[in-house]
Amino acid sequence: MIVIGAGIVGASCADALAAAGLRVAVVERGGIAAGTTSGGEGNILVSDKEPGPELELALLSARLWRDLADDLGEAALEYEPKGGVVVARTAGTAAALTGLATHQRRAGVLVDDVDAAGLLDLEPNLTRDVAGGAWYPQDAQVLPMLATASLLRRARARGAVLHAGTAVTGIVRHAGGEVAGVRTDSHAVPELAAPWVINAAGTWAGDVATLAGTPLPILPRRGFILVTEPLPRVVRHKVYTAEYVANVASSDADLQTSVVIEGTRGGTVLIGASRERVGFDRTMSLEVVRRLAAQAIGLFPFLADVLLLRTYLGFRPYCPDHLPVIGEDPRAPGLVHACGHEGAGIGLAAATAHLLVQHVTGRPTDLDLTPFRPDRFGDAAAASA
Repeated sequence: MIVIGAGIVGASCADALAAAGLRVAVVERGGIAAGTTSGGEGNILVSDKEPGPELELALLSARLWRDLADDLGEAALEYEPKGGVVVARTAGTAAALTGLATHQRRAGVLVDDVDAAGLLDLEPNLTRDVAGGAWYPQDAQVLPMLATASLLRRARARGAVLHAGTAVTGIVRHAGGEVAGVRTDSHAVPELAAPWVINAAGTWAGDVATLAGTPLPILPRRGFILVTEPLPRVVRHKVYTAEYVANVASSDADLQTSVVIEGTRGGTVLIGASRERVGFDRTMSLEVVRRLAAQAIGLFPFLADVLLLRTYLGFRPYCPDHLPVIGEDPRAPGLVHACGHEGAGIGLAAATAHLLVQHVTGRPTDLDLTPFRPDRFGDAAAASA
């Protein structure tokens, strides 16, 4: 097995494949968690997903992350089952949130409707200008880079080999079209042979797919995160406004922001979230920073007196239909995609790996992979290549 990418999805796949007794090589052009994963918050969410295939995937993944935390120890992942609090500022938004929660509850999500007083019980430092909300106990968080390193460490202990600083330059295929391995830019390992190649290259997975002649319309969607000075435990859960759900589902290329706030074990508070399609432009945007800071202060007024330590950005792998690409590509048998998760890659990584191991070992998958199939985009994929 060859896994392309040593981010959270690639590490999860390597760990699960090695646990199944398969020989695994991980090829990463940079360092561990150096790409998309390093720009994430570590969210494991069910609260921000409407009923459908992605929510089913998220529920499975939330259970698997809990199992991983039990196996490796919470400290190895910095796993925090903190739960999520969604805030509605107006009566109309509160009614819409109640409707969403009703549908999610029928799909297996644990969620409680909360009135304004209940929100303040959950988050005492929250603004009093709220109409209601919802409490999601299944939401959790990990530290992305630590979790990735821990999973890869266990995979390597089980025999997996890591080729860091090695870029994949081509996909080797048999005369019949089946995948035979990869070519690299390494003089030591110019070619690696394997009957299965997993594309877990994050925002750059579209480039890998193009190497195989199987284009995918995966585009970068930039997002900024603000990090405060260390504080006491002033934000107890992951807290965001109900508008965040709509922004996640939006296909608009222009800048969108909706406040998301959570504390970390180190005491810092993380503030997001922004979305915009600007290619791989890494330019700092003062407009985004100001907008996120203002929205955060509106939700937690005490933040007006808190120092901002730094900001960082990342590129999320965006797909036009907002569903990840998971499964074997019929255009290149043996090529398996594990990509296109947008901002949910960390949360969905465990289930993605679990399902792909079931597929490559010939077992029935716990979820139907049809909604995530790689060839579903048709002409749109070719146009983006």
